[in-house]
Amino acid sequence: MRYKVSHTTSYAYATPVDLASHMLHLLPRAVPGQSVISAELAADPLPGRVTHALDHFGNHVSWMFLDRRHDNFDVTLTAEVEVMFAPPPPVLATLAWEQVAALAQAGNDGAWQAAEFCFDSPMLPFEQAAGAYVAPSFPAGRPVLEGLLDLNGRIRKEFSFKAGVTNVQTTVAKVLSQRAGVCQDFTHLMIAGLRAIGLPARYVSGYLRTKPPVGQPVRRGADQSHAWVGAWMGPDHGWVDLDPTNDLVVRDEHVVLAYGRDYGDISPVRGVILGGGRHSVTVGVDLEAVEELGASSDLT
Repeated sequence: MRYKVSHTTSYAYATPVDLASHMLHLLPRAVPGQSVISAELAADPLPGRVTHALDHFGNHVSWMFLDRRHDNFDVTLTAEVEVMFAPPPPVLATLAWEQVAALAQAGNDGAWQAAEFCFDSPMLPFEQAAGAYVAPSFPAGRPVLEGLLDLNGRIRKEFSFKAGVTNVQTTVAKVLSQRAGVCQDFTHLMIAGLRAIGLPARYVSGYLRTKPPVGQPVRRGADQSHAWVGAWMGPDHGWVDLDPTNDLVVRDEHVVLAYGRDYGDISPVRGVILGGGRHSVTVGVDLEAVEELGASSDLT
């Protein structure tokens, strides 16, 4: 499936900003199952300097430095990406979850890159309640993928999608108590719970298609930045991406931007400004299938 991506973040400041430095995780990465055909960042006002590099996790990072006064800052990603992630293996072909946890703990060949996603991270300290929530999906000897799919479905059924009841600092314990939140919250919950029982899990940022496939329900979390979970199934089968907000296995409706331990590693835009006072931010995202765009053009 080929998509056109448009993602605009706009800041409006109460007073002028004299200097600003922004770090962006906005350029999609090429990974197995995803090809980046084109990707471009545009900013207004024009930065005085822009640099690009890869971070520890292999994500694209862009730094924009603005050295003239400005009242607004807009940054837009436009990209074209083709995705078709491989289906997961048969459930019974995957190892028992305890074996996967033991391999990750050992960190030997085939496991060392996954092992770092077993540990606490700044936004996801150890949370015993998250482990207790996850545990019923992982009885003794259960194939790891079977447990992951069960957990993915439970979160979709047992938590309400409600914007405005959480923010980027909301803890997993709070999400568990109120049983409501948005994609970032459900992703953090699932990751914290999996790590609590010894399974590697990583935070994946990206986008979800704006319009669902024909005959499918509207997806929760479309028209904005999205997040989901990467879970490790062992050295033979690697990673599977799961979207607990929608109870989906990631195949052809998602575009990957970046991988990290939690949201803080790969937030789309963050920075330091001199001046500005209070500010507001608006975000607009469209992930449109190319064939849908063509069909719309044919009707005009």
